[in-house]
Amino acid sequence: MQKYSLKYILQELKHYKKELIIANLIALLAVVIITPTPLLIPLLVDEVLLDKPGVVVNSVNSILGKPQESYVYVLIVLVMTIILRALFFILSVLHNWLFSIVSKNITYKIRKDLLNRISKVSLSEYENFSSGKILSLMMIDVDTVDKFLSISISRLIISILTVVAIGFVLLMIHWQLALFILLLNPFIMFLTAKIARKVSKFKKQENAKIAIFQEALGETLDLFAQVKASNQESKFVQKLTNRAKDIKNAAIEFEYKSDAASKFSFLLFLAGFEIFRAAGILVVAYSDLSIGLMLGVFGYLWVIMNPINEIINIQYAFANAKAALNRINAIYDMKLEPHYKHIKNPFSNSLTNSIELKDIYFEHDKDKPILKNINMSIKKGSKVAIVGASGSGKTTLAQIIVGFYSPTKGEISFDEINIKEIGLDVVREHAFLVLQAPTLFNDTIKFNLTFGENVDDTEIKRAIKIAQLEEFINSLPKKLDTIVGANGVKLSGGQRQRISIARMVIANPNIVILDESTSALDVQTESKLFDELSLFLKGRTTIIVAHRLSTIKQADFVYVLDKGEIIQKGVLEELLAQDGKFAQYFNRRKKR
Repeated sequence: MQKYSLKYILQELKHYKKELIIANLIALLAVVIITPTPLLIPLLVDEVLLDKPGVVVNSVNSILGKPQESYVYVLIVLVMTIILRALFFILSVLHNWLFSIVSKNITYKIRKDLLNRISKVSLSEYENFSSGKILSLMMIDVDTVDKFLSISISRLIISILTVVAIGFVLLMIHWQLALFILLLNPFIMFLTAKIARKVSKFKKQENAKIAIFQEALGETLDLFAQVKASNQESKFVQKLTNRAKDIKNAAIEFEYKSDAASKFSFLLFLAGFEIFRAAGILVVAYSDLSIGLMLGVFGYLWVIMNPINEIINIQYAFANAKAALNRINAIYDMKLEPHYKHIKNPFSNSLTNSIELKDIYFEHDKDKPILKNINMSIKKGSKVAIVGASGSGKTTLAQIIVGFYSPTKGEISFDEINIKEIGLDVVREHAFLVLQAPTLFNDTIKFNLTFGENVDDTEIKRAIKIAQLEEFINSLPKKLDTIVGANGVKLSGGQRQRISIARMVIANPNIVILDESTSALDVQTESKLFDELSLFLKGRTTIIVAHRLSTIKQADFVYVLDKGEIIQKGVLEELLAQDGKFAQYFNRRKKR
């Protein structure tokens, strides 16, 4: 299992040697071009204004063949300066573009690997890990790594080369003044960066309070109907108001401290610059440093401050990227579902299959079993009902049969072939679980029926007819192209359940498990649905999880669960005749 670390990032960078070599060569060329630029115009002060011809004037004279007017030298140097800065700009863009290619490819690979990892995570483990947290890791934290790669590292190279080149030039101009600048300037930049980082902590506190407010607000809005039905609006509004007040207080603290820190940082920056300018003037007064070279030094001061600041800030970007990688690894800490080899496939040459559960135990938390010693033998093509009170483990058992969960202990077989020789993915392909509360995409009804697959219209119409959806869909202006809203919010519970049943019909599975899948339907609609569905289910192994006697009366055999154990089993009529929990349960329901 490959976890993420900065070592991993460096290994990934090795795959882009060509791009990195070209980018570094471009960076070197860019620095070579920009380094002499701040010195060109200041040299004209000595050579043109003070009439001390030097490199610039002599070079122009040798090219043009004779001395020129002052404006010619100024114009030529100005054009050269603009051209050099334009070339530096172009090379910088190319340099950043190459690093962007590298960083985007690496972060794309990280996201792809994370998606593949999540697809293999066991459902029981995933349920303990909020989708919001996964979204944050996949987007915000991976983006932090991306910025470190594309911006920080690319700037680090140019910044280091620029500091080295300018330092060399300053040493050549006046080594004592250069040492003073090179030693003191990083200290000033470090102080300003440190102040900025302290203020960023207040911003993080503000962001944290905003996140809490958003979570509470989102939850309240999602459950707004329930809140209103419970007459709890005042309580929840007050709770949200308190959260908003926390944001207000955090924002006030951040705003004034941020403004004060920003102004103080700029004060330090200006103080440093003024100190260097004063030092430059003194050096001119007490040494042979010319005024033009002094102005050149002032130009380099502005240029060198930014790369030094970048180098200092990169250490924070490095720490942020390292922390982000550590957070991303939480996904790799999630347990995977078992991976079984595809040795045998009992579904390939059969329209339906038998199911055998032997000594099945299951628990989410250690020493808190949900299912205990479950033994079932479901014949090929038979219809079996599983009944029991809420919390008895019916849904968990159904999810284990289709491979959503893996039993803590015990064996599952299809046509006497152990699931470990089949593979969970193959089982899920041929065993369809219709849930009581199906999840729908915020897309069209057709998409929710077909998952975007190319399904023949005849098959869709057949599924709609069986699921008793014809009248409803025909009443819609856009019919199958109607958007159902987030998680089917525009549909009733019964309509969502029927869409899920139609989805199952289109999937045409060998084994069908109906887990309270008609609980939101009225008895009349349920009766019509099962009349239509009976022909489709004929000959298929069918498991019905239900509370209604009318729903399970078509079952050939019934298992009764209580607190995770099978307490009764047998033919429906025999169980009703016995004085057991099954009969008592349905007798109570009849009286209601």
